[in-house]
Amino acid sequence: MRNSSSDRQRHRWQQFKFRLPLILYLCLEAGCSPAPPEPLRIGTNVWLGYEPLYLARELGYYDKQPIHLVEHAAATEVIRAFRNGTIEAAALTLDEVLLLAQHDQKPRIVLVMDFSNGGDALIAQPELSELEDLRGRRIGVESTALGAYMLRRTLDHAGIDHTDIQVVSLPVDKHERAFLNRQVDAVVTFEPVRSKLLKQGAVELFDSSRIPGEIIDVLVVRQAYLERQPHVVDAMLDGWFKALAYHESEPATSAAIMARRHDPSVEEFLDALATLHIPSLQENIQQLSGPAPALDKTAKLLQGVMLEHNLQDNPVALDSLYDTRSLETLTE
Repeated sequence: MRNSSSDRQRHRWQQFKFRLPLILYLCLEAGCSPAPPEPLRIGTNVWLGYEPLYLARELGYYDKQPIHLVEHAAATEVIRAFRNGTIEAAALTLDEVLLLAQHDQKPRIVLVMDFSNGGDALIAQPELSELEDLRGRRIGVESTALGAYMLRRTLDHAGIDHTDIQVVSLPVDKHERAFLNRQVDAVVTFEPVRSKLLKQGAVELFDSSRIPGEIIDVLVVRQAYLERQPHVVDAMLDGWFKALAYHESEPATSAAIMARRHDPSVEEFLDALATLHIPSLQENIQQLSGPAPALDKTAKLLQGVMLEHNLQDNPVALDSLYDTRSLETLTE
């Protein structure tokens, strides 16, 4: 009897061994094991307000996450990469997000990165002393929504029509050289080029502090990625706010790290950073959540100006742009 029982046990074990691969396969298919996290590739160009992302990376906050920062020379390249699907997230100005949204790219704003309060400007040659002097002049500007918007608002304040100037399309990495070689009489630019040109004798005729709340940088993530990988987005935002806390406690050390891509001194970087307001976690929640998000007011104003001046073809449903799930997770 013992031999018969032993034979039956051996037979069952053999059957189990043959079935084990099938069991494991079915388990995986059923979700018994979590899917590996997908890379979160974040596209940025060089801008002060994006530096906390790079600070978070340098401090090791993303070491255990599939988060990759992808540097581009200009915002146009970032937008192209997002449209082509080679990045899942992008640091952009709000006007650029509106343009992406109207082409059904499904960007979702998960973070307000900064408000420009002087960091964007129109810089002119020394002989130009007021906005009226721009008539008939060559003005360099990047071929982006932000460049067009900033130029339009400058001309509005000057009372000058677009036909009264010569627009020179100029990538941001050519701004400094073109200005110093006098290929343009003025340039719509931003930090760090703004500070570099001012140090060399240029004059500032207009900056974003005169249109408060209109130039805003945000971080967008593709909706499909948000649905598949919310925990990676949570980790990315957690690293961002940890980097801000580190900067608050160690401003000189953090500025030295963040200044590397801009090449100024620590003092110059801190001065330039003062032209921005970087909102806290609570401010972000106020900006993006609730039945009437604070960002809505600015977005409606911005969209109205863009539609009026033919910078945007069709209106975008603003309430579909915001996703605060990751921000709210950080408050739990």
